[in-house]
Amino acid sequence: MIVGGGFTGLSAAAHLARAGTNVVLIEAHRFGDGASGRNGGQMGTGQRAWPEEMQGEYGLARAKALFDLAEEAKSHLLDFAQENGIDLDYMPGQMSVAHKKRYVDDYKAHAELMATRFGYPHIAFMDAGETAERLGSDRFFGGVRDTGTGHIHPLKLVIGTARVAAAAGAHVHEDTPATGIDSTGGKVRVTTPYGTITAQKCLIATNAYGGTLEPVSAAHIMPIGSFIGATVPLGADSPVIPGGESVDDSRFVVRYFRKSKDGRLLFGGREIYAVSDPGDIHIHIRRQIAEIYPALKDVEITHGWGGYVGITMPRKPFVREVMPNVISAGGYSGHGVMLSNFVGKLYADTVAGNREKLKLFEELKIPSFPGGRRLRGPLLFLALNWYALRDRI
Repeated sequence: MIVGGGFTGLSAAAHLARAGTNVVLIEAHRFGDGASGRNGGQMGTGQRAWPEEMQGEYGLARAKALFDLAEEAKSHLLDFAQENGIDLDYMPGQMSVAHKKRYVDDYKAHAELMATRFGYPHIAFMDAGETAERLGSDRFFGGVRDTGTGHIHPLKLVIGTARVAAAAGAHVHEDTPATGIDSTGGKVRVTTPYGTITAQKCLIATNAYGGTLEPVSAAHIMPIGSFIGATVPLGADSPVIPGGESVDDSRFVVRYFRKSKDGRLLFGGREIYAVSDPGDIHIHIRRQIAEIYPALKDVEITHGWGGYVGITMPRKPFVREVMPNVISAGGYSGHGVMLSNFVGKLYADTVAGNREKLKLFEELKIPSFPGGRRLRGPLLFLALNWYALRDRI
């Protein structure tokens, strides 16, 4: 039994069904209606935190194991798509850039450590000149370029994975919300408006959209709004990101952008920590684009959309057995394109009796948000707006 039709849930359903497991998946809306279908498509490398940061908290051996797990996740996503004929619009390359000069030395050290300590030679340091050339903007002070990863069209992956799951025999249902869950008595029972589903095991894969379904997940995963605007195609002669890489910057309230296959600039940089979407996405996105690309200050934004991303306090995934035979997974904190799909596979492995790799995520230290469900939103709003202020200083 799986609750949630995004990357994690659909991946789990596909792998379980292929292994011969009778699996039912329910999704409250349409598949990919949450972060899985609306995200920026950047795959990244490793976990959300740099491996050297993970080393400081968990030691070198555990940090290396978590990094290797993320690399396996990256390979799995691309291999899964190729094996199943899913066209992801994959484009190679990722750049992470410093919006403050004081961060440049950290990026340089990061590139060196990735090669020497973590066996990843694909990241190279860029000085200010190279950064300006590769971005088509002199707004940043340096950064790194990663040729071992890239970016995708996320909704194409959602649709492709759903088709694989259904073809393998998974019973997948849209517009079917879970209204309650209970696992007393050795069985898991999930209630819906149309009846109750009884199963041996259950995966909760609702991420930022779990609501009040299950209290442990709600205490550890916070929904935050993230918004993206898409411009008109910029043309083949545009100086914007001529190499086609995706980009993220060093802000705590990160700005992330890339060009699509048809040459549109997809720019995400408007995060909110409230309950409703703002109606002025285009205005804010265009303003942030103009800070980096002044020539685009009047560019037409043809599409704007948003949704909720699940974050945890330390920005690491939350994977826990929250009640007997019920595992919850989410809180990928903006790094979920490859990790969430892989966690779905690892859940299927766990059902088959191999929990070793999933336990690497389960053992991460993820505290609950302070203030409980009622106060966590206002407290996080204050904290993250403080960080946004620091980004500007």
